[in-house]
Amino acid sequence: MSSDTCTADTLPPSPTDTTHRPPWLGLSVLLLAGFVTIFDLFVVNVAIPSMQAELGASLSQIGFIVAGYELAFGVLLVTGGRLGDLYGRRRLFILGMAAFTAASLLCGVAPTVEILIGARVLQGLAAALLFPQVYASIRVNFSGDNGRRAFGFLGMTLGLAAIAGQILGGFLVEANLFDLGWRTIFLINVPIGIFAIAMARFIPETIAPERPTLDWPGVALVSFGLTLLLVPLVEAPTHGWQLWSFLSLAGAAILLVAFYRHQERRSRAGHQPLVDMALMRQPRFAQGGLLVLLIHSTASSFFLCFALLVQTGFGLSPFDAGIVFVPCSIAFVILSLSAPRLVAHFGTPAIAMGALVYAISFGVLIGQVWIAGADLVVVHLIPALIVIGGAQAMIMTPLLNLVLGFVEERQAGMASGVISTLQQVGAALGVAAVGILFGATLGAGSEGQAARYATAFVSGMSYNVAAAIIAAVLLVRLAVYGRHTN
Repeated sequence: MSSDTCTADTLPPSPTDTTHRPPWLGLSVLLLAGFVTIFDLFVVNVAIPSMQAELGASLSQIGFIVAGYELAFGVLLVTGGRLGDLYGRRRLFILGMAAFTAASLLCGVAPTVEILIGARVLQGLAAALLFPQVYASIRVNFSGDNGRRAFGFLGMTLGLAAIAGQILGGFLVEANLFDLGWRTIFLINVPIGIFAIAMARFIPETIAPERPTLDWPGVALVSFGLTLLLVPLVEAPTHGWQLWSFLSLAGAAILLVAFYRHQERRSRAGHQPLVDMALMRQPRFAQGGLLVLLIHSTASSFFLCFALLVQTGFGLSPFDAGIVFVPCSIAFVILSLSAPRLVAHFGTPAIAMGALVYAISFGVLIGQVWIAGADLVVVHLIPALIVIGGAQAMIMTPLLNLVLGFVEERQAGMASGVISTLQQVGAALGVAAVGILFGATLGAGSEGQAARYATAFVSGMSYNVAAAIIAAVLLVRLAVYGRHTN
């Protein structure tokens, strides 16, 4: 249910001048943009089986449809924010929304799965241009109580987008409007995008007083490095491990090491790096970054496997699959509201307990599916889904503040940019890791379809259990360290 992407790396201090009238109409346009970018993170999951049936997509290609958006979105988030600072946030908002709308149209008319994958990558790149302008424009145009209200509206909007991705997405696919099927989940963005572009004039134009430098070589190194890392992982379920797979992983290692050294050289030369590597040498922040990567790797991978289980494996319609997920979404929203108060009262142990419950709830869900097998009644999973949604909120909602608390205030912007990227990159890597386990088990089974998908779900979700357990251990270590240093 993660929708807490943060791009504070590009946000200047809030204005202190409260005499101007806050642009509330402009805020509604910004919220609409935030909604569609997060909606498209989640909506694909309920449509995956329909895409698979119509386009003949393999499990690897399905992984690329999901992970391609997330990886492109995450890698260029910081750069997208800096472009807005440099050339104007409203201008980049319009450019990003136009590109997002065009990419959505291409997704909706894609005749082959290969074109759909390419369009999803373009959609993610456009989202990376668009989304940072939402945060930055709110930050510089709203202050004091108005700022808290505006960000409150944004948080609510992003939460609703995650829920709508399951329910509205399922409805659109099942309604089969104009015989378009799954294509409507993308085509609906076209009129929304055109409307947002037309209304963008109500967003005041702002530019950062200090013009940031752009590290394009750094962007290229980290983008190609992560791509070479992801591609063989996502391809493994269909094509296995071949010579090119290992060469790609080796190339990824070389490029990521080159990225590290390039960032160090920029820092020594007095230029602003894309990522300040001094942050990653701080043990608690490095642990926090790993935590973010682990927890967010369990979100999209879970939605993907669950959609394949209940739709392809057990024949639920997209809408019914979305409805089953509603209680989980509601639990996430409710606990998101109370999690900050619980963490304020109990501290880091509350987040560690959330991670432990998260791991246990995944274990319970896996146990139910494993025991029932082909006789599984999907609605019997709802209690475990509710606990998963609530536990996820107990971790994800306060985790960002916890990790950012490990760095000095002057580093907070850079640190939140790193965390933003890790959120999306972690989601993409989680899809790849779970896809390997899910695909290997699915291909090896000889039982009926429902039984095979149940077994594959159990295998795939074992990654989520392991990731949640490691996260709980790391959080316990952070809690103990915090007690010893206070």
